[in-house]
Amino acid sequence: MNGSDYLALLLALQPPGPALPSSPDSIWGALLRAEADELARVDGRADGLMAESDPRTSAELLPDWERVCGLPGVCGASAQTVAARRAAVHAQLVELGGQRPADYVTLAATLGYPDARVEEFRPFRVGQSGAGDGLYDGDWRHCFRLRVQAGLVRRFTVGQSAAGEPLATWGDELLECVVSDRAPAHAIAQVAYGEEE
Repeated sequence: MNGSDYLALLLALQPPGPALPSSPDSIWGALLRAEADELARVDGRADGLMAESDPRTSAELLPDWERVCGLPGVCGASAQTVAARRAAVHAQLVELGGQRPADYVTLAATLGYPDARVEEFRPFRVGQSGAGDGLYDGDWRHCFRLRVQAGLVRRFTVGQSAAGEPLATWGDELLECVVSDRAPAHAIAQVAYGEEE
C-alpha cells in the first residue's frame, strides 16, 4: 500500500462528527498524511525484509547472515564480491558435508557450477590399466580434480556487484578454497576449468 491508500484508510477509520474534519486538505488531514507516509514507508521496508530473509538476495542483512554462519571462515578472504559472499553463505546453510565425489559435485552446484564432475586418478598398473590410460605413480591415488565447465570468467553485473569490485575475474578462489578446505587431510584437491585438453 502507498501513502494515499493509508491516508484513505485513516480517514475512513476516524470517528464521524465535526470534531475531526474528513477533508485531506485540512490541518488534521495533513497530520494524517504524514502518518500515512510513515505507514507506507514501514510497509515498504516489510516487503524488503522478504528479500533479506533469503541469503541469495540479501543486501542489508548479509553481514548478519555471515555472522550466523561463522563466515568469513578459512575461505572468507576469497569471498570479496557480494555475489561470492552470498554464495558462501548459501553453501554454508545447505551443505550436508561428506567426502564422496558426489558430495563435491553437490558442493560445486551450490556454488553455481551445476555441470561439475570429479576426476579420480589411479596408478598405472600392468594388467589392470590399458593403452591410453594416464601414467600416474602411486602418489596420484591421493589426488582428485573437480572439473567445472563454466565460471572461468566472472564479469561485473549491475545489481549483483558492488562499487569497487573488478570488472572481471578469472577462476574462482572461493570454489578452490572450499574444495581444498573440505578435502580429506591425506588428499590433494585440484580444481580445473573447461574441458580437458
